[in-house]
Amino acid sequence: MAASKPLETAVAAVPSAGVGVGNGAVDPGAGGLPRWQLALAVGAPLILGAGAVYLWSRQRRRRDTGSGGRGDAGGGGVKRNSERKTPEGRASPAPAGAGSGHQDGTGAHEEMSPLDRAQAAKNKGNKYFKAGKYEQAIQCYTEAISLCPTEKKADLSTFYQNRAAAFEQLQKWKEVAQDCTKAVELNPRYVKALFRRAKAHEKLDNKKECLEDVTAVCILEGFQNQQSMLLADKVLKLLGKEKAKEKYKNREPLMPSPQFIKSYFSSFTDDIISQPMLKGEKSDEDKDKEGEALEVKENSGYLKAKQYMEEENYDKIISECTKEIDAQGKYTAEALLLRATFYLLIGNANAAKPDLDQVISMEEANVKLRANALIKRGSMYMQQQQPLLSTQDFNMAADIDPQNADVYHHRGQLKILLDQVEEAVADFDECIRLRPDSALAQAQKCFALYRQAYTGNNSTQVQAAMKGFEDVIKKFSRCAEGYALYAQALTDQQQFGKADEMYDKCIDLEPDNATTYVHKGLLQLQWKQDLDKGLELISKAIEIDNKCDFAYETMGTIEVQRGNMDKAIDMFNKAINLAKSEMEMAHLYSLCDAAYAQTEVAKKYGLKPPTL
Repeated sequence: MAASKPLETAVAAVPSAGVGVGNGAVDPGAGGLPRWQLALAVGAPLILGAGAVYLWSRQRRRRDTGSGGRGDAGGGGVKRNSERKTPEGRASPAPAGAGSGHQDGTGAHEEMSPLDRAQAAKNKGNKYFKAGKYEQAIQCYTEAISLCPTEKKADLSTFYQNRAAAFEQLQKWKEVAQDCTKAVELNPRYVKALFRRAKAHEKLDNKKECLEDVTAVCILEGFQNQQSMLLADKVLKLLGKEKAKEKYKNREPLMPSPQFIKSYFSSFTDDIISQPMLKGEKSDEDKDKEGEALEVKENSGYLKAKQYMEEENYDKIISECTKEIDAQGKYTAEALLLRATFYLLIGNANAAKPDLDQVISMEEANVKLRANALIKRGSMYMQQQQPLLSTQDFNMAADIDPQNADVYHHRGQLKILLDQVEEAVADFDECIRLRPDSALAQAQKCFALYRQAYTGNNSTQVQAAMKGFEDVIKKFSRCAEGYALYAQALTDQQQFGKADEMYDKCIDLEPDNATTYVHKGLLQLQWKQDLDKGLELISKAIEIDNKCDFAYETMGTIEVQRGNMDKAIDMFNKAINLAKSEMEMAHLYSLCDAAYAQTEVAKKYGLKPPTL
């Protein structure tokens, strides 16, 4: 069993780098660690969803003391979830040494300074604004701008920001952006103006500019305002989807590493196409040869593909299957399924689906072939965030082949992703009934029970689940997945030393499993804050498998927190080029765009969040 097939993938049948369900994407090669947990593992707070990758903020809680001059006139600090719709009395925060001159209403009218007259016009505009008379408010703010001395930058920036607020109510987004830009030029750290401009850029579909502004806002607010973080999350996801759609359409197919492929196929026990060649399929001469290349007995593209499977010569499999299909040979159904499987492995779901559809519709074909095709198509649908279609395929597989343990194993993983833990456990139980030696199903059942108890704060059930893990690794001491899942649970329980031992067991059993090194590296960061050791282990993962996108992504995430944006962007781009699905690619683009936005904000405003 392979430690690279986590419980939470629910799509082990679709070899992608991630499946987005709920709050995060999950890496099939990551031992079930959701992306948002990666942030937690290195000490950054959970912001929002998979697109919210502001991992720069540390586990620090800032109290809103009301100081810093951030609020409106008469208010002291940013209200963390305020809408920022009202005009204000002064800029926030004011540059050092900037004053507003006389207070409103002081001195006789004929003695009012230009600034006093500007403030009076602004106050009049505020009254119109509150009354919903935005055109009149704009006229007053325009008068205030024209009267205000140019050296009074704090006050002038407020007048521009207030006029922008009025334009916003009229949905004049271009004017909003222009006035906010004036305000920010006068006061570069003006939170309200930056956020208002971000919203205007969103309406104008200027996503890059929107992201830069909202990034600056998040940093200035210490990542404490949900409204700005929601906008950051939204624009990152939109940017990621746009870029991924174009990139994925033109991507070059890339075969995963041999370790990944073998790990993937090992998640099936009733998969005909991944079974070793039968004796009848080999020549008599080959039966007497050990360790030499096989020569198939028949002139069959499919059998030749199976031979290449055994030789780990994976690049030739699709073409040989195509020969079998074009010739309409006797192994057409098997060739369609094997070709579809390798299309999935190289991330070409569009090419895989017609082959899977055809196998499923072949009523004369072996039922196990059809069930396997349904599992893989159902997993593909889940990866594409179509859970209803996915569920239908798994249910159909169970109907046509009720004695197929793979159906219940993979459906159980699907149920975990859908937060249907009781149904998942029932499926794992059925898998175990059909195959009592299924170590993987037993380990994943333990993990499902553990997650249910852990999220429900049921300490008694947590302890029962932990004992279940002990029983599994004792009974199946060669199952690396059991150790990997137990290590995750131990990490949750902050039993870091024992978790480290479990990862060592995984490495002993599967020394070429790159993802285990990544998790062990993350553990060093969470446990000992040992950055050097953590990076050393993740670098080792890349050395073992230079196609491990999970390792590049994790390295990029850590480099973001270290403040090494250029290196982080390089790591994310490498992961993007290895992504096996459009959805995973979109997630990685979100990470990359967030890092790039930080570099731009640092250049423009000198803003840098805390780093490791």
